[in-house]
Amino acid sequence: MTLQVKKLAELDVRGKKVFIRADLNVPQDEAGNITEDTRIRASVPTLRYCLDHGAAVMVTSHLGRPSEGKVGPADTLAPVAVRLGQLLGQPVRLIADWVDGGFTVAPGEVVLLENCRCNVGEKKDDEALSRKMAALCDIYVNDAFGTAHRAEATTHGIARFAPTACAGMLMSAEIDALSRALGNPKRPLVAIVGGAKVSSKLTILKSLAEKVDQLIVGGGIANTFLLASGKRIGASLAEPDLVKEAHTVIDLMRTRGAEVPLPEDVVVADEVSALARANTVAVDAVGANDRILDIGPKSAAHLAEIVARAGTIVWNGPVGVFEHAQFAEGTKTLATAIARSPAFSIAGGGDTLAAIAKFGIGNDVGYISTGGGAFLEFLEGKTLPAIAALEARFGG
Repeated sequence: MTLQVKKLAELDVRGKKVFIRADLNVPQDEAGNITEDTRIRASVPTLRYCLDHGAAVMVTSHLGRPSEGKVGPADTLAPVAVRLGQLLGQPVRLIADWVDGGFTVAPGEVVLLENCRCNVGEKKDDEALSRKMAALCDIYVNDAFGTAHRAEATTHGIARFAPTACAGMLMSAEIDALSRALGNPKRPLVAIVGGAKVSSKLTILKSLAEKVDQLIVGGGIANTFLLASGKRIGASLAEPDLVKEAHTVIDLMRTRGAEVPLPEDVVVADEVSALARANTVAVDAVGANDRILDIGPKSAAHLAEIVARAGTIVWNGPVGVFEHAQFAEGTKTLATAIARSPAFSIAGGGDTLAAIAKFGIGNDVGYISTGGGAFLEFLEGKTLPAIAALEARFGG
């Protein structure tokens, strides 16, 4: 599964008008101040490459959930323009009504085009809007992997009509990492899928069950698998109506000589809180009122051994309620094992990124994906419209 797309780093952009779709959707406080700028900083390498190589640069992004046709006070990219200018060390003009052109950009200059989701037709991938935007540029660059699972005018339509369409630095890195992890991985391929519900990750589990050598499940998902294996889980979060689906995943793995390793010991409490008293018990000793909130030390050590032998690791989701110290050890042990493993590792999803930050292993993970929904849909084996549009333009 090698994805073939043109890459920005391979193109001559000097003197060209470059339209970049970035993901600058950053959180803000009530006063409009940016509270976390990771996405803006992640967009800088692509912008810097274009500016340093003499391109005239236009960049746009969505922000929040605006109504099409108007830019409200909470919708404007004005604070982003200020922060981008600080990071780039040069002024960044904000262009309000830009779809029909009428503005100029000089080589070496960058302008920020106002919130693209405020344009009528953006979310519906309107062809007329896409053609207008494509006419603004010589080269279209998609650098917004986080929106790659959406077919919108700035992520999909414009790629069809721009003279050249390519992937930016961030998008290229995502494509390369995901292709390396799932396309032709070094074996054994180990996937870790945690989270509250099987239902939200069912298609991912089934897709991975056809590819991986070990499928580690955690959180509420593991509880449903424990039910499927005949274990009592007390008052733990689970989905009894999906036991049959869990059986299907286990059987899929078994027919390939692979397995779903389940906990032999667990950490239980009678409530989820910072003050809850945690007890470690054998999985066969879970009481009627117990809630399983983490894996026990024996289980964590076993999973760490599996990770240590892996050739490739895909991680999405914690194995316990790691936000509370007494239920964090399982996820911490697994995170440490991933950090120490020589395997290529890729991690994605909001809770996973929070765990990586909490346990300080960011520099030891092979690749950390920036796209939550897009990362999950890629794991599901779905075609991501924005990437498909770039693939279609690979030869021309």
